[in-house]
Amino acid sequence: AGAAAELAAQGLRVLAVATGFTADPAVLPPLRPAGLVGIGDPLRAGARDTAAAFARSGVRLLLITGDHPATAAAIGTQLGIIGPGDRVAEGGSGDGEARVHARVQPAEKLDIIAALQQQGEVVAMTGDGVNDAPALRRADIGVAMGSGTEVARQAAELVLVDDNLATVATAIGEGRRIYDNIRRFLRYGLSGGIAELLVMLAGPLLGMPLALLPAQLLWVNLLTHGVPGVALGAEPAEAGVLDRRPRSPRESVLGDGLLASVLAGGICVATVVLTAGLVAHHNGRPWQSVMFVVLGLAQLGVALAVRAKAAPGTPRNWSLLAAVALSALLQVAGVLVAPLQTLLGTETLSPLELLACAAVAVVPGLALRLPTGPVRRVLRL
Repeated sequence: AGAAAELAAQGLRVLAVATGFTADPAVLPPLRPAGLVGIGDPLRAGARDTAAAFARSGVRLLLITGDHPATAAAIGTQLGIIGPGDRVAEGGSGDGEARVHARVQPAEKLDIIAALQQQGEVVAMTGDGVNDAPALRRADIGVAMGSGTEVARQAAELVLVDDNLATVATAIGEGRRIYDNIRRFLRYGLSGGIAELLVMLAGPLLGMPLALLPAQLLWVNLLTHGVPGVALGAEPAEAGVLDRRPRSPRESVLGDGLLASVLAGGICVATVVLTAGLVAHHNGRPWQSVMFVVLGLAQLGVALAVRAKAAPGTPRNWSLLAAVALSALLQVAGVLVAPLQTLLGTETLSPLELLACAAVAVVPGLALRLPTGPVRRVLRL
């Protein structure tokens, strides 16, 4: 027993070998121990770094195995998910706090998953064997190994083709990038929509009966929500995307301050547009065309303001810069090109007026690029 425990403590799977002789195969003869065999299944290179990446990103990594508790404890220590002397749960105890579970039967994995789900955890389960199929199906996300059985692959939602858990960490980062870009587009698109609504409602109250014509609104929406909106989906991941805690599944997509930022952006854009229109109206200039240009350019400035703050050395999303430049050019063309003036009902603006419109339009983008903490504090007041 002491030798077996010593081998297990080294992270080896221990098999006992015995001999016996019988003339009747149906009768088990007395067995004489012949020795122990320790079988090593070394960790993949970089497995400890992967476990550390999971820990930084708020993902709790559990080791569930049918091996001896000492073997499981040694592997868990090598991974860095437990420390020397930490408790190892045995069997399907349903202990959701334990990081390592040993002597677990296939059916008992369901109890462990159920205990975690009752605590509000989102459970991803990896496995490769036939006996893993029920657990893969029960988990919120079943991840089968590409080299595993067909039954496991059919029971899972995802298949890890390279059998490398580090790919899961990479997938978490990519998923967070996609979700961030969805929120980024909502911040951009909804801010512009609120601004347009406020401009159309407040314009008559400020002495401008029809702030913008329907064709002008449609043109602004086509230019701002079209190509720039698509380009926002290609934004790179934020710096430290794997170093932040996961969001709650019950959190709204507009949560965590996004709604406040959308309202602040919409109000800021509308204020700038209405102010520019009032100044132009007071000076007898084509105020409607001024508001048209400022509204479009201000929304494009917001697109640049909501860009990802990527890590140094990350390639920039040049498609967004190109889309904003093209849309800005077409927006200005709406008050300079005769066919577009006829189509949109705009009037010609001088170069100085266009320069003034551009200078005013950058204000909302600059305001939104400021840290969100002060903005949230102001909105709470």
